[in-house]
Amino acid sequence: MKIYSKQGDSGQTSLIGGTRVSKSHARLEAYGTVDELNTLIGLLRCHSGEFKNRDLTLEVIQHRLFQAGSHLACENDDLRSQLPEFKAEFVNLLEEQMDQMSESLPGLKNFILPGGSETASWAHICRTVCRRAERSLFCMTPLNDTEKTVGMYLNRLSDYFFVLARWFNHQQGAQDVIWRKED
Repeated sequence: MKIYSKQGDSGQTSLIGGTRVSKSHARLEAYGTVDELNTLIGLLRCHSGEFKNRDLTLEVIQHRLFQAGSHLACENDDLRSQLPEFKAEFVNLLEEQMDQMSESLPGLKNFILPGGSETASWAHICRTVCRRAERSLFCMTPLNDTEKTVGMYLNRLSDYFFVLARWFNHQQGAQDVIWRKED
C-alpha cells in the first residue's frame, strides 16, 4: 500500500467518512494541532525517561489525543458513534496527577517564565501548543458534545503541562524563572 494518494494536491482532503474539505478548514486546523501536540509529547517523553511514572501518563495522554483527533476528523454523527468514546472522565487522571505533583512543589506567588531545565522547557512547549489546539477547536462551530469534552480535556491538559514543567524543574534541581515586572 502506498502512503501517498495525490488526493490532497489540490488543497482538499477527506474527513472520516469521505467528505472533502479545504485544508484550511477549521476542523483540519483543530485536529492538525492536536496531532502536532501529540508529536511534541513524544519528544517530551524522550527527555523524561528517568521519570518512568510520568512517561506512562504521557503515553496515556498520547493515546487519548489520538482518540480526540479521530473525533475532530469526523463530522458525521453516525460514523462518530462508531469511534471509541472520548470520555469526560479522562480529565480525572490529569487532575489527580496535578494534585499529586503539586504536593511536592513550593507555592506559586508570581508568574513564571518558561524555562529552567530542558525537560521543563519541552513541557512548556507542549503547554503552549495545547493552548493553540484548544483555541483552534473553538473556531469550529457549533461544537457537538464530544468536541466540547475534548475542549475541556485540552484546557486541563495545558494546566497539566504547566504543573509538569514546574515538577520537572523541582525534580532536576532547576529553579522556576520568576517574571520580574520592568519599571
